[in-house]
Amino acid sequence: MAVMSIRELKAGMPDGARLLGLDLGTKTIGLALSDVGRLVATPYGTIRRRKFTADAEDLFAVIDEQGVGGLVIGLPVEMDGSEGARCQSARQFAANLLRKRELAIAFWDERLSTAAVERLLVSEADMTRSRRAEVVDKMAAAYILQGALDAC
Repeated sequence: MAVMSIRELKAGMPDGARLLGLDLGTKTIGLALSDVGRLVATPYGTIRRRKFTADAEDLFAVIDEQGVGGLVIGLPVEMDGSEGARCQSARQFAANLLRKRELAIAFWDERLSTAAVERLLVSEADMTRSRRAEVVDKMAAAYILQGALDAC
């Protein structure tokens, strides 16, 4: 497989396969899973970043365990729509994954996803800062994945 649009990704997936959303941070990778109908995104967990090979192995374990048929990777586009160093890093992460395993991957604009989740956790859930730090990455991944699911 390769990198494609979210529409192509969803259309090409086998029945019952789930999507895995990724929020790539410098210290952690937030994970979210879709249901098998690919309608609802749910926060799943985080992977503590180490070296790429270890991160990929952890990611592949989740893919295999959860019946994942494709990835939606958050693309941290700048507010003006341009792609900076963080976008290049996300694209390189995807390219490195594709060198290790054939995958279907789509990128999704994640502008303000972490900020939106932070606001929600502060205003609605009234979480402490330390508790927010524990859940924000997987919640941001769910926000990214849900946006992609809702788009088509």
